[in-house]
Amino acid sequence: MKIGFFTDSYFPEIDGVTYTIKLWREELERKGHEVYVIYPDGDYDPGEREIPVTSMPNPFYAGYRIPLTKRPSTLPDLDVVHCHGPMPIGLLGRYYARKHDLPSIYTHHTPLEEYFHQNVKFESIASTLSKLYVPLENAFLQSFDIVTASTERIDRDVEHVQLPVGIDMNFFQSTDEDWYPDRTVVGYSGRLSMEKNVSEILRAAEALPEYDFVIVGDGPYRECLEENAPENVDIRGFLPREELPVFYSSIDTFVTASTADTLGLSTLEANACGTPVAAADVPPFDRTIGADNGERFTYGDRESMVEAIETCLATDRDTRAGVERYAVDYTMDHLEQLYETVPLATDESPTDVESRWRISEEERS
Repeated sequence: MKIGFFTDSYFPEIDGVTYTIKLWREELERKGHEVYVIYPDGDYDPGEREIPVTSMPNPFYAGYRIPLTKRPSTLPDLDVVHCHGPMPIGLLGRYYARKHDLPSIYTHHTPLEEYFHQNVKFESIASTLSKLYVPLENAFLQSFDIVTASTERIDRDVEHVQLPVGIDMNFFQSTDEDWYPDRTVVGYSGRLSMEKNVSEILRAAEALPEYDFVIVGDGPYRECLEENAPENVDIRGFLPREELPVFYSSIDTFVTASTADTLGLSTLEANACGTPVAAADVPPFDRTIGADNGERFTYGDRESMVEAIETCLATDRDTRAGVERYAVDYTMDHLEQLYETVPLATDESPTDVESRWRISEEERS
């Protein structure tokens, strides 16, 4: 099957969507499919079946780009179009599917309206923008044959299939190598942007001077975070992908205060490497982080955050077993089924989702 991934997030930019597309492509091609990635061009040399679209830097969000052309220069005859975002490349994919009468799937990765509240100074303006944006995205999603989302967090008046992006359990596992054998280290890996609320981690570090905090990542807030970091915080750039399992295995607890994740891939990757996670008690972590793989804290409450971190440090648990249900193998099996049935999707209700992706009430407590 020839599958077209249309995405506005791709290399050299590093984020969850980029790595999800890379992982899905590798897994699907391992199963014998041909996957083409259509993305905005940038400082990245395209490989086989990677098709860049002429673009310019996004003036509103550093690191991302805006396509300038209406269509990619070359595309093969595809069997299915799979869009990974609502921005220009996503619109291009939907146009291509409609023009060529192809089945179309949309994966909802990011609740973009939340970025208005994070990045617009005045809440009244942010609320207005959000109210204007959501109906537009609803209409866009309703034009697809099938919509998938990582968790139940998607707040849209659109029928959808719950399909976690999945993690590579063979790649993310505990390692013998330990970077911090004689230190107690709390870690974070991810984009350093407003919606990730890394400043909350700095507040926790101030209250826990006896522990070291290591933050790996990059983004528009890195300089500000470095200027305000206490002495026990080490802020670095993104690690090479192949070093992440060692990092996750070396730290004693992973912490995140993000309020804009749809699944929180880095938290599950840390769990797969045997490391517990302290996360804000907000979606999606209220569904993915429970007693078997970490602790949740009240967002904005430093005392609650500190308590969650210390509980993670003091409690032994088999965190890998807690995230087996998110293995990418399960995701790929379901995705292939969707590709095979998508032409009928407009006449039938979306496929129900296996219970392996739902955390029980007991686990959530």
